[in-house]
Amino acid sequence: MVVDSRRAVPGEVADIRKPLEAGMISDSRIVELGEIVMGRRVVEEGRGITLFKSVGLAIQDVIAASLAYRKALELQIGTRIEVDL
Repeated sequence: MVVDSRRAVPGEVADIRKPLEAGMISDSRIVELGEIVMGRRVVEEGRGITLFKSVGLAIQDVIAASLAYRKALELQIGTRIEVDL
């Protein structure tokens, strides 16, 4: 099983947490996507089904918003609003 954040799994994802607690799957079988990208872990082919479960990280939302914003600027579309922080 591949996840975007191993630390987020126990608290946020019941469909992974419950099988872990029941001993149906081992924590050692959970791999972070970043570990694969960096070459630290390998998902072996032919060992069954590999499942990717995105638990959702704020950084993913920030990157998606940034890409959408840049594309809107490039296409000169959208409505500019001012936000006081």
